[in-house]
Amino acid sequence: MKPLTWKKLSASQRAAALRRPAQHAQPAVAAAVRTIIARVRREGDAALRSLTRKFDGVALRSLRVTPAEFTAAETALARADKAALRSAYLNIHYFHAAQRPADLRLETQPGIVCEKTARSINRVGLYVPGGSAPLPSTALMLGVPSQIAGCAVRVLCTPPDKTGGINPWILYAAKLCGITEIYKVGGAQAIAAMAYGTASIPKCDKLFGPGNAFVTEAKQQVSRDADGAAIDLPAGPSEVLVVADNRANPAFVAADLLSQAEHGPDSQVVLVAFSPGFAKRVLIQLEKQLAALPRAAIARRALERSRIFLAADRTEAVEIANLYAPEHLILQVAKPRALLAGISTAGSVFLGDLTPESLGDYASGTNHVLPTYGWARACSGLGLADFQRTMTVQTASRAGLQKLGPVVERLAQAEGLTAHQRAVRVRLESATVAAVYDRRNNNRRRS
Repeated sequence: MKPLTWKKLSASQRAAALRRPAQHAQPAVAAAVRTIIARVRREGDAALRSLTRKFDGVALRSLRVTPAEFTAAETALARADKAALRSAYLNIHYFHAAQRPADLRLETQPGIVCEKTARSINRVGLYVPGGSAPLPSTALMLGVPSQIAGCAVRVLCTPPDKTGGINPWILYAAKLCGITEIYKVGGAQAIAAMAYGTASIPKCDKLFGPGNAFVTEAKQQVSRDADGAAIDLPAGPSEVLVVADNRANPAFVAADLLSQAEHGPDSQVVLVAFSPGFAKRVLIQLEKQLAALPRAAIARRALERSRIFLAADRTEAVEIANLYAPEHLILQVAKPRALLAGISTAGSVFLGDLTPESLGDYASGTNHVLPTYGWARACSGLGLADFQRTMTVQTASRAGLQKLGPVVERLAQAEGLTAHQRAVRVRLESATVAAVYDRRNNNRRRS
């Protein structure tokens, strides 16, 4: 991580320095995923069992987690473990419940009423990674908003371990969220199963959750298929950008960088500092903390492709952050909220020395499913609205139609859509005749 002085870099050098590590294997991954999806669509549960034997090394008799397994998982966890999950659940629930949208009803002009209301997505598929680091926190991040939204069908897929079991933390987190339909399926085959359905796994309308390159590619492929399923947001390797001034604690900064570097060798971490001296102190701390890190080998590979930028001032630091558009942005600077005003592209922002990104990953209340790989320029992190869809409603009275109808007729004629114009005209003629009839009847009654 050799420090680069921002103002000394040309535009092309800046773009190159901010570029994420290339996903060299993508064509091969895409081809492999296409094969897996086609096989799951063709063979259903038989393909899921076969692929689970191949990729997870376990032969399953039943794909679905049984009530006995839920009970065993709860028994396996210590009281303090369950209390930690409940505390995280309550914070996440509190924050997401506050996101419930209010129905909108507005009379845009006399006699024309427009409304907007929300409905839950009926069937959602939730993917929780297993692999080298099972993520019960993801079960909460997906389970809580889907619970609050009231999604009728909630399917959770996660890969089994070598014994054919599911991590007890994941099962207990799912139970807190009221999820009972859990399947021991991982990877691209899980995405295919939830997108198209099998004899065991219901077809879902929208898929959620992070995953490796195969999961991400599978989500993208099924989202492009009319018979597939919608997806939450583009996601790739985890990343963090830390802006730290000279008064920041180098140990805190190094710990934040490593908290993302340990996710995987394709993760990327970026430090924006204001002096070579401070950057050097952070590098010393990185080496010191790596020595005690169980996933040090993974973190070191991620650090090989990470960056340190030296900014001339806070304005330049904000420029770098906005150009990079990080998944996580940590502002370890004096008066961080003042810096926040200039931030326009980030998945989630963490203010001050005492706010590590880990809080958001687990228990503060915000969602940790966030856009990566620069998608924060256009996409938002997961929230309650992602598990809902909105629809508009409108009502026109006779007076409203008579006032607005001629406007619509003229616009329809301008577009050459005669049937649109006629749909208004037949009603205006009918409304006019009815209005004249009503006036005549009223006159007769008065006379």
